[in-house]
This record gives sequence, C-alpha cells and structure tokens, in this order.
Amino acid sequence: MPEGSFVCKIAKDLGIEISRLVSGKARVVTKGGRQYVDLSRDKGTLVVKERIDREELCKQTTPCSFSFDLIVENPIQLHRVTIEVQDINDNAPLFPKEHVNLNIAENAVLGARFPLDSAIDTDVGLNGIQSYKLNPSDSFKLEVHSQTGGNKYIEMVLQRELDREERNEIKLVLVATDGGSPQKSGTVKIHVTVLDANDNAPVCKQSVFKTEVGEDSPAGTIVGTVSAADADEGINAHVSYSFALASKEARELFEINPDTGEIRLLAHLDYESQNSYQLNINARDKGGLSDTCKIFIDVIDENDNSPTIQLMSFSNTIPENSPVGTTVAVINVDDADSGKNGVVQCSINQNIPFKIESSLTDYYSLITEDMLDRESLADYNITILVSDQGSPARHANKTVTVKISDVNDNSPVFYSEEYKTFVSENNSPGLAILTVKANDSDWGPNAQLSYFLKDEEDMRGARPSSLVSVNSDTGAIHAVKSFDFEQLKSFAFNVTARDGGSPPLSTEVTITIIIQDQNDNTPHVLYPVQTGGSVVAEIVPRAADVGYLVTKVVAVDVDSGQNAWLSYKLQKPTEKPLFEVGLQNGEIRTVRQVTDKDAVKQKLTVVVEDNGQPSRSAVVTINVAVADSFPEVLSEFTDFARDKEYNDNLTFYLVLALAAVSFLFITCVVVIISVKIYRWRQSRFLYQSNLPVIPYYPPHCTETGATGTLPHGYNYEVCMTTDSRKSDCKFSTLGGHNVLVVDPSFTETMQRAMKENNVLKEEYSTISVREFIVANINF
Repeated sequence: MPEGSFVCKIAKDLGIEISRLVSGKARVVTKGGRQYVDLSRDKGTLVVKERIDREELCKQTTPCSFSFDLIVENPIQLHRVTIEVQDINDNAPLFPKEHVNLNIAENAVLGARFPLDSAIDTDVGLNGIQSYKLNPSDSFKLEVHSQTGGNKYIEMVLQRELDREERNEIKLVLVATDGGSPQKSGTVKIHVTVLDANDNAPVCKQSVFKTEVGEDSPAGTIVGTVSAADADEGINAHVSYSFALASKEARELFEINPDTGEIRLLAHLDYESQNSYQLNINARDKGGLSDTCKIFIDVIDENDNSPTIQLMSFSNTIPENSPVGTTVAVINVDDADSGKNGVVQCSINQNIPFKIESSLTDYYSLITEDMLDRESLADYNITILVSDQGSPARHANKTVTVKISDVNDNSPVFYSEEYKTFVSENNSPGLAILTVKANDSDWGPNAQLSYFLKDEEDMRGARPSSLVSVNSDTGAIHAVKSFDFEQLKSFAFNVTARDGGSPPLSTEVTITIIIQDQNDNTPHVLYPVQTGGSVVAEIVPRAADVGYLVTKVVAVDVDSGQNAWLSYKLQKPTEKPLFEVGLQNGEIRTVRQVTDKDAVKQKLTVVVEDNGQPSRSAVVTINVAVADSFPEVLSEFTDFARDKEYNDNLTFYLVLALAAVSFLFITCVVVIISVKIYRWRQSRFLYQSNLPVIPYYPPHCTETGATGTLPHGYNYEVCMTTDSRKSDCKFSTLGGHNVLVVDPSFTETMQRAMKENNVLKEEYSTISVREFIVANINF
C-alpha cells in the first residue's frame, strides 16, 4: 500500500473520542523498529507511513504482524495495537543456481534419487511455491517432499535405465510455480552427464544428526560432523560432502569440510534472530552416487542482551502537595533474550517517597508513595534499576531527576518569639528602635515577606501607629514621635509578617518597648509650701536639745530610678551653724545648744538635688524663730506682714466654698427625703392596685465643692478660736512641733485684744492659709 493509505479507524476501535486524541497528544511509539504507520489525530485514523515489505518484516513467518503502543497523556492511557500484514504475490520463485550439473553412472539403479535445490519464494501461503514440473520427464520423474517447519525439498527419481553409449548427457528444465494470481515461476537448467558404472552409492551412517551450539560460540567452532560409507574401493569409494539443501542464512553461517564432513561456524549466532537450523548434507562418491542425511542444529540462548529502559512519559516537575499515587513517569523495559534470560525485574532506589508499580506487560509506572515536602528536599534523583534472571544477570539503570515545585504551606517564623528593647525618653522622631526579622521556608514569591504594624487600640486608647512605624520591606521599626517617660513608661504592639503566597500566610510577634527615664524633671517641694501669701515660721525653744527636730522638707521628683533619688543640703551655712538638714530625709535639726548670740529670726535655704546626670535642683526657704514667748516672736516677724487685702480675699473665697458645699449637702438631703416619700407612696399605690412592684433605685447623691462635683465625700476642718472665756487662740501643730502663723489681720487682732484685757470677743475667727492646707491635706 502506498504512503498515506488508510489502515483503520483506531479511535472507533478503541472507543476513544477524537478530541481526547488531540488534547492528550496521542502518539505512536515503537520499540526500536521502524514505524510503518502513523496516527492522524484529527481524524482518529491510522495511515501507512512508509511502504511495508512483508518479506523483510517477517520472512516466512505467518501470520505476519507488527505491534506498537498508542500513548495518550493527561491522564496517561496506554493501548497496544497489533496490525497484520497480508501477503501479495510480489516475488517469483527463485532457484539458488541457474544451472545444475549432475553426473550419473550408467548403472544407476532404477529408483535412484538425485536431490535438487528447491526454489525459494519469499511469499507465503498461496503466493508461495505450489508445484514443480520437470521437462522432459521420460528418464526422470520429480518427487516433492515436505520437511519439518513447512520447507520442501525435491528429488529426481530415475525411472528408466541409462545407457551412456546411447545418450551420454540429458538436459532438463525444472520449473517452480507459485499459486498467486497471476502466477509467477522460476526455472533452473539441469545438465545430466552419464558416467561409467559405479555400482555402490555412499550410505550415511545416520539419516538424521542432531547437535547444539551456544549463540556466543566463536567463529570456527565445529558444530558437528556427518559421515557416510561407500562399499566401493578406490576412487569410487571416496566420498565428498556438500550442502544439498540450506537457506541463504544457513550457508552464510555454516560451512562443511567436503572431505571430513565437519560443519564449522562461520559467523556469530543470534538466538533472538533464529534459534534452530536444518541442513541437508549430500554424501557423494566419485562415481556420482550419493546419499542425503539431515542435521538439526539448535542454538542455545545465552544471556547476551542487557535490559533496556525507555521513558514513555515523564513529568520532571510536580507540586509538593501532589496526592499520594500521582503518576510521575511511565517506563518501558525490555530484554531481547528468551526464557529466564528475558525476564526483567524493575526497581528504584530506597528511602524516597516514590515507588514503582507494574501496569501492562513490560510497562511500569513511577508514582508517589508519600506526601512530598519541598522544604525537606527540593529534588530527587531517582535511579531506575532493571535486571534479568540470567546467570550471570545483566543490569541496566537510568537516573531521572524529579523537581518538587513549591506550594505556600509554611508560615513566616520570627527569629525571636518576643522582642523587647529599651528607648531613652526625649528621643528624636524617626529614631531606629530595632529591626524584626522573620524567615519563610518556602521559595520564591511564597518566601517574600512584608511587615505590617497591627494598628489596634490598647487599653489606654492609643494606637501603635501614633507611636511607631514599620518598614514593610526591612522590618525596621522607627519612632514616630518623642517619648516621655513620665507619661508612657512602656507599650507593646504586634507586627505581622506576611508572605507573598496565594493565599498568603502570616505570623505575629509582640514587641515591647520600654521607655528609659532621663533626668528631665526638677525636684518639686511639697512641704513647706512656698506661696506668696502668709509668712510661715518654725519656732525653736531656746532650751531645745541638740538634735531637736525643727521641721522636715518633703520633696518629690517625677523621674524614676537614680534620677528621683533626692538629697538635701543647706545653702551657705554660717560659720557655726545652729541647724543641719538630713542628707536623705530632709529633716532639719539643731546641731548645738541655742546661745544668746543666736538671732531670733533665722532664714534657712535648703537645696533639694536629684541624682541624675546632670543633676537638677530646687530651693526652698524656711523661716525659723528662736524664742520662748509668743510676743517675742511677733515683735520679730512684724516686718514679714503682707498686704491685708490678699488675706481678706482668700478668707472670702474659703467661706464662699464652705457655704456652697453646705448648700449642696442640704439639697442632697432634701432630694433623698423626697425620693423616699415618693417610693413609699408608689409602693402603697401598687399594693392597693395589685400591680407588680418594680423597685426604684434613686441616683446616688454627690457632694459638690467649690471646684465642681466630687465623687466622694470630703471632710472640711476649720481652725477657729475656742471659747474666749478660756483662751485667746488655738494653734494648729504638725508633727508635734510649734507652727506660727503671722499675718497683718492677726497682728491687729492681737493688739486690740490686749487693750481689751486680753479677751478676744470677735464673732469670727481668722483662718490661716497654711493651717488650712496642713489641716486638710487629704482634700
């Protein structure tokens, strides 16, 4: 059939849609041989790719066929197709020789047989040789015999006695005809020379000889020996040996010694091409008499072919989340040997998540046996091992590399579970605080990380974005503003690391920023209070012992640590100071006995200094009176009097505040009583109407002061004069030490009282600012 000829509708025969052939990239795969047919995917048919010579393909084997594999991918399907090649009568019978010369003794007995080379017709069946005809047929007749395996050999049989004197030669024509249509034939000319009488023909010692030879036997190996005996003597008893009937291949592989009958090997045998040979040996004497014997040569298979490996389909890259059982490759293995020498076992290297399974004959599938993890191993070198069962066994191997493509299955991991760092207060905005780093075990975009600040309000309502910022590429954290330790000592926030996968994976880490204090605040003196109003003085008796506690300076520093450690010292003490201040506690005590030389009025300046670097300080001035009597003190401190208007105004505001608080208290009491009465009336009404009673809870009453609503009740204590009939004035004390308050109004009051027999009869009392603050420190 010419190229392109239609063979069959393979898609219909296999039950496959034509679209499946196209999408699956169906193709024809042959194993090492020629490809005689091709696949037309769009039509689903097989067509002839090149002209087929059945005789070249199969020789005399019938029926003649060839096989190939049809592979369809995505998913992989495998079909084995066998096509039979039908013979046509395209070869005529052909004899090995165009001329044959025979020497026949004239005394040849009737029925003597003379073998002839049969014709060869490479066609088979009816197209092969069907008949032989000998012309003329007066002296000889033709007999055709069938041999084992279907071969034929022919003999001429003498049917009339020969007479050399009458006829010394005979010319014959042997015609071989096949059964084809039209018939074809071949001829050979036979020239018979009639010899003088030789009345004994050679006789083979065995009509059939059998022998074996290994296919790996070298050239020159003696395969076997045939022998024949001739009862004649002399030259008529000398027997020569030759091939009477042998194929062309056999003549190329074997030779026979004409004198000894030894058959030797000429070339290398191949069991896979042909495993047995039959030779017909003609033993002939000089007189032309002959006998024919047969020798059968069996070729013994040797394990001389190594297995072969062919990848029919292969996916060199698979994703790491491929399910167990995913097909990676389809493998074809083959061994040209036979028997156990051709039985092949296939395996792969151990300790890998793959296995190999047999699918069709000589086909194996490489599939995944376990889940893959690119982060553990990104590629696998898989060695496919095949071995036959020969002795010794032959092996072959092929290594393929399977790469594992990445899937975003790993979240970012920070180098630390939690970050903590320190930042000094009063930093400059934009200060680099620290850098967070995370690692992602994935690859490519799945491992590209970005950093984000989780901007959620904390318990104090502050957002981290108002304090810090995060570089999305590097993870560097910068301060957005300057921090103040006194307002914010520490804060925490979360940073998210997110990869570039789809969908992305993320991980959070907590960062704690601790603000470190700096000495940026000056100490603040709580006591004694330094105001622009009344003059405050501490009284020290002249009889005070050494170590007498005069007063105590109380100061605080809003800084922390050593920046808040305070020390106290007197500024510019005199040559023989009367007082000293405790370095740590601020207590002012006497260091010696009071003498007459000591002034009544003492003014002490105390410096309060913190322990910061550099240190900060505050100064407080304390007035001390050294006296035993009150008039003596007054006479010394009249020059410290201040403007009466200031004190009167302060007294007015204090009285106003007390009045407002009293008014609010009375209002609350009235409201509570009203609510009680209302609830009592409601309860009676509900009781009488049989309606359910709903409890009523009135709002809590609050006390209101001069500055607004107070969430708690406060006690107000007022220092006033006692009964004028018993004493003139009652002074407030702090810590068991005398405190003197001197202001202009009080001086006038004292002078008027002394004039009126030292009896104080005013209906009001003067309230000292200092006494009010000391007595009401809780307020």
